[in-house]
Amino acid sequence: MRILAIDPGERRLGVAVSDPTGIIAVPLEVIERRGWAKDLGRLRHLIEIYQVTEIVVGCPLTASGIVGPQARVAARFAERLRTSLALPVTEVDERYSTVAAERSLRESGAGRAARRRRDAVAAALILQPVLDRVRRDEPLRGSGGDAMLAP
Repeated sequence: MRILAIDPGERRLGVAVSDPTGIIAVPLEVIERRGWAKDLGRLRHLIEIYQVTEIVVGCPLTASGIVGPQARVAARFAERLRTSLALPVTEVDERYSTVAAERSLRESGAGRAARRRRDAVAAALILQPVLDRVRRDEPLRGSGGDAMLAP
């Protein structure tokens, strides 16, 4: 079982994937947005290469836990994936993942070039709690199949 995580942004998609054992989230790449068809084509390619069985999409709730404009955009992205791919897609709360990724890269002494991978690192930070839940045998989805998960 491999899970692909996507941190959708206006200009870029951060992508991470679980290792083959489903224990560790690994930053994969940053996809520069080029339109739905090209973005979907790249994601399909990654899904095939890594034999992905499930996708999680980060939806940034507000600080108070409310679905704001950015989370609505991410939810629409997740819905487009659901209708375009034959895989389960789960939305997860990803508040502050990009900020945490930036801080982690800065604290590790990563140079400017490495910090360009920030969105992929953010996707890995979104994915790791999901993998931890799976290892604890907690369901990823609620009864509706697409519940928003807290970290």
